Amino acid sequence: MSQIIALTNQKGGVGKTTSAVNLAASLAALDRRVLLVDLDPQGHASMGSGIDKHALEASVLDVLVGDAQAKDIIVSKLPAGFDVLPGNGDLTAAEVELLDAEHPQSRLSFALKGVAANYDVVLIDCPPSLNMLTVNALTAADGVLIPLQCEFYALEGLSALLDTVEQIKESVNPQLAVSGILRTMYDKRTSLTREVDKQLRDYFGDALLKATIPRNIKVAEAPSHGMPVTKYARLSRGSQAYRVLAKELIKRLSL
Repeated sequence: MSQIIALTNQKGGVGKTTSAVNLAASLAALDRRVLLVDLDPQGHASMGSGIDKHALEASVLDVLVGDAQAKDIIVSKLPAGFDVLPGNGDLTAAEVELLDAEHPQSRLSFALKGVAANYDVVLIDCPPSLNMLTVNALTAADGVLIPLQCEFYALEGLSALLDTVEQIKESVNPQLAVSGILRTMYDKRTSLTREVDKQLRDYFGDALLKATIPRNIKVAEAPSHGMPVTKYARLSRGSQAYRVLAKELIKRLSL
């Protein structure tokens, strides 16, 4: 049975999209059938997977508004081994386009029903805000993976995200749960990282994943080549970290 996991944090620059792309590639390398949904108007997950977002004839927006079916938009047979339901700047119109739609918060959930069974896991890269796109992702998801940068303001604004998760759980998606908290840009040598680590352990307990993603230049370089770091620099620290993350989530979530 497929599991749908939304990667979200309304704070930008925490490695959310990078983690979505590289986790998708790492899970695919471990023989999991993976679909990555790019729900961010920036379209970086599509670009980082090797798709030209500017050349798309249709995107996930067309699926959300009912002009196309997901199966017809999905890009498959990508070099990294996973499929992508691509997105681009057209998604900026989603808030307006969905205003008059029936069940606007559930459009993605409806769209994925026809394709999710073809995959072991569906990853959703959310925009860095708590808007209608993020609400759609949380309504469709079984779990939420929260990338969190180990910095002084790591927990700031997180309560709003957790409140939204709880509201979605109580209203339309009772199965929704926090799948894990992922520490990104991690450097255990610094006192700041150790202090934030303690905060996170006190706050999240077992929800804090053991896997951490280090600062790594290869991870930063890979998107400009249109590929995940697992393909760009397979033996780099960043690539190895995402493989460890994939293995932990496979065990934790029975993927």
